Amino acid sequence: MKILIADDDRINRHILQTFLEKWGYDVVAAVDGLAAWNLLEQPEAPRMAILDWMMPHMDGVQVCQAVRKREQRLYTYVILLTAKGQKKDIVDGLEAGADDYVTKPFDANELRSRVRSGLRLLEMQEQLIRAQDLLELKATQDALTGLWNHGAILDLLSKELTRAKRSSGSIGVIMADLDHFKRINDTYGHLTGDAVLRETAQRLRSAVRSYDAVGRYGGEEFLVVVPASDLPGAVSQAERLRSAVGETPVSTPEGSLAITISLGVTASGGEDAAESLIGAADAALYQAKRSGRNRVESATGALVDIRTDEQRPLIPYMNRENG
Repeated sequence: MKILIADDDRINRHILQTFLEKWGYDVVAAVDGLAAWNLLEQPEAPRMAILDWMMPHMDGVQVCQAVRKREQRLYTYVILLTAKGQKKDIVDGLEAGADDYVTKPFDANELRSRVRSGLRLLEMQEQLIRAQDLLELKATQDALTGLWNHGAILDLLSKELTRAKRSSGSIGVIMADLDHFKRINDTYGHLTGDAVLRETAQRLRSAVRSYDAVGRYGGEEFLVVVPASDLPGAVSQAERLRSAVGETPVSTPEGSLAITISLGVTASGGEDAAESLIGAADAALYQAKRSGRNRVESATGALVDIRTDEQRPLIPYMNRENG
């Protein structure tokens, strides 16, 4: 654990640093409050600070107040060193945001105990953050594929549409569906089907840009959000996805299986609702299925073909039993 100490008195600073290093801590020393604050502003700043109350430029209380005003996910535990013994002074320090205090001249055992107490609290916070991150991950991640789940990918689409509208940009939307997936499940079993879905997800994720988003929309269907892309750009991206999925067989417990994917594409400048874009991309996907599978179709023309042929309603998702 790295600990910041700040004291304008060189001897006091040396004594404090000696004790802390003897106890096994890494020490970063500052000669005044302003130097301490600059160190605490660094990306890898120490999580604990022991600050002398009276220092030039910024005193310990001012540093503490500045720390508490900033937005930070990881907490900074602050101990004030003070020669002030009045109860009001101590209360003022604690109300400024200090977590603890030690009066000078300090007792080494007392300081060590208070440092350990602070470290225990920091460790508890780290455990809570890890637990929170895990819960958030489970809430947004599809358990089988590791992609964004249905709700999360829709939320990302809505956010990107808002951004596109604000910046007068465009956004591409791709619906993708594994071809003949029901046949894979029926022939080889669901464990093999799951292996195919996981590998497909990995290939999709590896074929998109870092700022694109891929989610499992439902069953064997995937939704890809392509920011800053017009329709030709989204179609090109869809072709790359199609090639990435189908270029090599998938290794499964039942052997290597050749797989392909069909994709429907649309684009918007942000003026459309998410539901209408998904409906258009889904209709184009359906057209790709009707036209032989393992192909990309854009929304242009697909809506007319489907409406005149089967009057198929445009719904956000449907489970295609025949793949």
